[in-house]
Amino acid sequence: MAALTLGAIGVVYGDIGTSPLYALKEVFAHGHVPLTAENIYGVLSLVFWTLTVVVSIKYVVLILRADNNGEGGLIAMLALASQAVKDRPALRRRLLLIGIFGTAIFFGDGVITPAISVLSAVEGIEVAAPGLHPYIVPVTLVVLTALFMVQRQGTGSVGKFFGPVTALWFLVLAVLGLLHIVDNPAILWALSPHYALIFLLGHPHIAFIALGSVVLCVTGAEALYADMGHFGKRPIRLAWFSLAMPALVLNYFGQGAMLLVSPENVRNPFYEMAPTWALYPLIGLATCATVIASQALITAAFSVTKQAIQLGYLPRLRILHTSVKETGQVYVPFINWGLYTCIVLAVVAFGTSSKLASAYGIAVTIDMLITTTMTFFVIRYGWKYPWSLSFAATGFFFIVDFVYFGANIVKVFDGGWFPVVIGGIMFMLMMTWKQGRRLMTARLREDAIDLKSFLEAVFVSPPTRVEGTAVFLVSDQGITPNALLHNLKHNKVLHETNLFVTVKQHEVPWISFDKRCELVALGRDCWQVTLNFGFKNDPDVPEALALLRNRGCNVDDMETSYFLSRDIVIPSPGGGMADWREKLFAGMHRNSTAAADFLSLPINRVVELGTKVEI
Repeated sequence: MAALTLGAIGVVYGDIGTSPLYALKEVFAHGHVPLTAENIYGVLSLVFWTLTVVVSIKYVVLILRADNNGEGGLIAMLALASQAVKDRPALRRRLLLIGIFGTAIFFGDGVITPAISVLSAVEGIEVAAPGLHPYIVPVTLVVLTALFMVQRQGTGSVGKFFGPVTALWFLVLAVLGLLHIVDNPAILWALSPHYALIFLLGHPHIAFIALGSVVLCVTGAEALYADMGHFGKRPIRLAWFSLAMPALVLNYFGQGAMLLVSPENVRNPFYEMAPTWALYPLIGLATCATVIASQALITAAFSVTKQAIQLGYLPRLRILHTSVKETGQVYVPFINWGLYTCIVLAVVAFGTSSKLASAYGIAVTIDMLITTTMTFFVIRYGWKYPWSLSFAATGFFFIVDFVYFGANIVKVFDGGWFPVVIGGIMFMLMMTWKQGRRLMTARLREDAIDLKSFLEAVFVSPPTRVEGTAVFLVSDQGITPNALLHNLKHNKVLHETNLFVTVKQHEVPWISFDKRCELVALGRDCWQVTLNFGFKNDPDVPEALALLRNRGCNVDDMETSYFLSRDIVIPSPGGGMADWREKLFAGMHRNSTAAADFLSLPINRVVELGTKVEI
């Protein structure tokens, strides 16, 4: 439990733990919220109760209960919600759209988080030596470049340092805050919610602007749910209540206590808290903490990509496993360098953490709204709770999330457009791929031949049977694969044993080996096989087929050949999608990773036969 809790501190709370670098600064930095004692108390009260309501109650207490076979995250929640309303197809389609949009927006968050975190840490050198200001962006780019270059090595080798370094970071946050709270203990009165209410009701316009920055204190809260499968509920809850939340509250209140005495420190209150002698070590520690926070989000982006591919919303991409022990540790080169390119653009274009903060909140609040919405349908239709109780459990959180979303939507033209554009592009790609695959399957089905009827016709005058096993991969059960037709046409032989294999991806994280294979005998040593994988399983066809040896269908690895159809998509005018989307789908299909690699087939035993498909 201690090891899991320490690991959760490093991975789960890295992002939210770096929020004190910029959250309170952004509230007062632009002059929209006057730096008065009344406003400081009001803002600190808002920060404390936002952490309490959004993180402690909503995520830690409620949403952690919504696990999908022990797994969490937006895709796991989407799978739970869609399963809960599977008997309501129209509602299910809408929920899928909302969930996939939230997943797409996550990639926008994945760009902003490393950019603002590392940039805000490096900006500390300006406090120590104002003359070094021109070097902030170059140093940030160097740190980020190094971070993305080591991704190929995997997080396993450096992950063991995440917990201790982040725990040290939280202890430093707490100590810095305590030093200033001791000087002005009256600041602790801001724990009372009436200060937040006075601020909200007494200055609604100013408070609305402040909320757009206050929400930055809960950035990274989604990681609580997303990383549940790695650590479990109890370590995540224990890490939050024992260290992360107390340290964050102490630091924010310490910043507030300092600003009451020295309002001129508002330009960077976090670093101004530190004694002069500790400034450079603090900058180094902050940079390490932000790199860890960024690493956790980049790793999450790889995992989300893998899950989206296996649910059929992204084309196959090259996925490298960086650990022989942990199946969840993967590296996706295309996503890695795509994120890096967008992050570099963000750092160069925005230049400061203050400008990036305007772009940050909107992506976070959209995902929070979507998670709350999905939770309602899980509670109501999955857990079968009464409508009134389901609404009560999520309605309050929805209002809170919506208020924060409204406070951030006004910042769309100040930079909030950036993650929305990234999310919009990803959503368009994901929906184009999903719809293109649907059109392609429908087109193949139009020209398809029923497998049982075809085999009966073939065995009326059977071709020569050769030794070995032929595995034909087919997307639709009961359909004659094109690879079989081509093999009979050109080679005029049929293997001694023939398996017609369909790989199915399901909306659950894991499917155990005892449910992996479904076998139906077609006669004359021909078998129809269905292989079932969850969205966190690694599709490994040879490993799955080996499970058939005790079921009357012996598959010898050395005597097995795998036949695949390599479909070439030809866009055609009329019907289907818009012309540009059909061309985009054709390009995505052409550049996707080969099915042989994705399904872990032995390359030296794969035969690909091409066919053209018009959509």
